[in-house]
Amino acid sequence: MNDTMPFTASPNAALHAAIKVNIVVIGAGQAGLSSAYHLMKLGLQPGRNFIVLDKNDKPGGAWQHRWPSLTLSTVNRLHDLPGMEFAEVVPVGETEARASTAVPSYYAAYEEKFRLPIYRPVAVKVVCERFGRLRVETDRETFSAEGLINATGTWETPSIPAYPGADRFEGQQLHSRDYQTADAFAGKHVIVVGGGISALQHLDEISQVTTTTWVTRREPQFHEGPFTQEDGRAAVAAVEERVRNGLVPGSVVSVTGIPWTPALRAAAKRGALKRLPIFSEILPHGVRWPDGTEQKAEVILWATGFRSSLDHLAPLQLRADDGGIVLGGRLATRVEKDPRIHLVGYGPSASTIGANRAGGAAARELAAHLGLI
Repeated sequence: MNDTMPFTASPNAALHAAIKVNIVVIGAGQAGLSSAYHLMKLGLQPGRNFIVLDKNDKPGGAWQHRWPSLTLSTVNRLHDLPGMEFAEVVPVGETEARASTAVPSYYAAYEEKFRLPIYRPVAVKVVCERFGRLRVETDRETFSAEGLINATGTWETPSIPAYPGADRFEGQQLHSRDYQTADAFAGKHVIVVGGGISALQHLDEISQVTTTTWVTRREPQFHEGPFTQEDGRAAVAAVEERVRNGLVPGSVVSVTGIPWTPALRAAAKRGALKRLPIFSEILPHGVRWPDGTEQKAEVILWATGFRSSLDHLAPLQLRADDGGIVLGGRLATRVEKDPRIHLVGYGPSASTIGANRAGGAAARELAAHLGLI
């Protein structure tokens, strides 16, 4: 915990009174750090007017948990946090540095430079209404806030679709969240499920050490030519329109398509990108398609994405009947049902550049709504 905090808390403390603060930020990834920076720049006092709660025991957000083979050359483009360039920590050109170490180093330096009030490790259990304020209950203390910026991302809630027979599969099933190295699957047939960038990165690596089968629900759309800023803005706008209408946000990649890279072209030459439609049933030793075709396998790797980590907000009943949350505000971060709450790193801001811009918009709008500026 940074020494800007106005109190010292013990992990074993059982406090009956909630600690009052104007704004609680949940999450210390790109979205949470950007929000904290902008709150501070608005003149709010770190540790007294606002606090950041982080489930992790050290800086880095979800990046510190990514698989070792994910390097700066293979991730989607990283954008600088406001006020500090990534190159100040990781020199330009170090493209083969592990993302799981390089990005956390940058976040740690950022927290130190701006003396942000990060309180960790603290896991938020539930947020509920209490006497006109938001009660934030954690595995340590309880906080009482006037407003909330939720920046919890998706890493904690992997999505694995249900298929008949999954519980009878005698091999290994794992999600991208648990992936470490392709070498672990040498000598085994691996079925990779999913049509996103992570699925294709896994498929590229694994297909170099063993046999693979690639299945997706939909035909993947590959992006030819350079990915322009106009493409990015159009993709974000499409996702933003969904959340403004209260729909569950789709991924930005689902709008833009998947960019061809040298690695993917090499995988295509090896025959690794021969896609099959999704199977209908999981067998003890493989999978079966509707036409009766079977494929034996020892591993099923679910690269099927994540859902937004918002379960702790359930008592606030923010969702509509179809599961979406209606968002408003300049960059679609404000929950229309309760303007005391902003979601950053959700929907159109679920990228490093989107999180930066949304963090600034959420900070300004929430501080103004609460009369703090």
